[in-house]
Amino acid sequence: MPSDFHAIAQREVNRTMARLPRHLREAAKAVAIRIEDYPDEESDLDDDLLGVFLGNSLAELEGSHADPAPTEILLFVDNIRDYTDDEPAAFREEVRITLLHELGHFLGLDEIDLEQRGLD
Repeated sequence: MPSDFHAIAQREVNRTMARLPRHLREAAKAVAIRIEDYPDEESDLDDDLLGVFLGNSLAELEGSHADPAPTEILLFVDNIRDYTDDEPAAFREEVRITLLHELGHFLGLDEIDLEQRGLD
């Protein structure tokens, strides 16, 4: 059963997406955003990730070489809780930052681009 932190995370995702400029909100409709507890044990993901972007970037979706795998952002609420010591304001802020970071990857930004924007 999802915790209250799942609901807090979903509200923050909704709030963050609503505040994006219209062209970014429109582009972001192509990527699913899922809130999970932790990375799946069967995946190759580090177990302490706060979030991850998987699938095709926007440019790949618009091109002819898109991978058929789902395009999604996963936010790992229990890892974010651990990272923020369950402090609600810090939790909401980290959900926002992690979402924007992963959305940046979807839009084609690399780690240096994200760091320059304060989303590292």
